[in-house]
Parts: sequence; structure tokens; C-alpha cells
Amino acid sequence: MTALVVDYAPGGNSAPHRHGQAFVVGYVLAGAIRSRIDNGAEPVYHAGESWTEKPGAHHTVSENASTTEPAKLLAIFVADTNDPHLVTFDKK
Repeated sequence: MTALVVDYAPGGNSAPHRHGQAFVVGYVLAGAIRSRIDNGAEPVYHAGESWTEKPGAHHTVSENASTTEPAKLLAIFVADTNDPHLVTFDKK
């Protein structure tokens, strides 16, 4: 299990990416995060809310839902210890 904190500046975002074969839990620590997995809905999660991502899922949107307030996300990865690719950004 690996955990990391992602800080988003107001209006900040992450490029589309995948998490290899990891099972992922996203938990919003502060602010609001807009997230879309594969071609699904694009909900906004607020502090205290969470979502999950299945292994191999495509995280197409991950961004601060606010243009004026920062946001903070805790990402928890459950993966094989030999999997070196917990985050792989899409090639442009």
C-alpha cells in the first residue's frame, strides 16, 4: 500500500493518466475535486468524500473544481510491490 497527497492550486489539474494494476482510493482532504474515470460521469467530490478506481482504469479528469480555493487529495494505491508504475501519464 502506498499513499500520497496531491495538492491542487486553484484551477489546477493533473493530465490524464493510469495507475497500472493498482486499485486506487481517492479521498478529498480539502476543497473540491472533479474526477472522471474512463468515459463515466464527472462528479465533484468534496472534503470527506471518496471514490475508487479499478486496476487499469483511465483517469481522464482530475482537477480542482474551484478557480479560487486550493484543494487536497489523498491517493491510496493497493498494488504489487514490484509494480513501478503507480502513475503513468498519457503520451501527448
